[in-house]
Formats: sequence, structure tokens, C-alpha cells
Amino acid sequence: MTKKRKRRKPEQIVRANQEGEAMLTAGETLAEVYQVLEITESTWLRWKKQFGGMKSDEAKRLRELEVENQRLKVLLAEAELDKKILKVAAKGNF
Repeated sequence: MTKKRKRRKPEQIVRANQEGEAMLTAGETLAEVYQVLEITESTWLRWKKQFGGMKSDEAKRLRELEVENQRLKVLLAEAELDKKILKVAAKGNF
């Protein structure tokens, strides 16, 4: 039986990282931290790598920038396609 996957926001991940670090400092084992946070070892390592020393507001801003960057990439791809179509139409090879 598998559990439903939880999607956490960057702010929640940063908070969980801080909580996990505090538990480790208090003498808890990694296994206990994983169990309390309800994550796997690979998730913990990925979170540490991605959100290591960030604060909550920095993580939120990072996510906003990633979303905006993706939106701009789509707009650029559409503009390039339009430009290519106009070049073909201008040559008269349609």
C-alpha cells in the first residue's frame, strides 16, 4: 500500500529543512527525522541540495522566478515560430 504523494511549497520545504536540522542538533537520528517529516532519504538530500541555506521568502521568490522563466520561454518559442512563418511567407514559398 502506497501513500498519496504530498506536494509541498518551497516555504514548507525550507521550514521542514530547518526543523530537521534542529532535530539532528538535538540528537535525533536521520531515520527519526525522515519519519517525523514523512519523507525519504532521497527527498531529504534533494531538499538540502536545492534549498540548503535559504530562507522562506527566498524560496518563494525562487519559485516565482522559475514560473516566470518558463512562461517567458514559451513566449519566446511562439515568437520565433511566428518569425519563421513570416520569413517563409515573405519569400513566397508557401
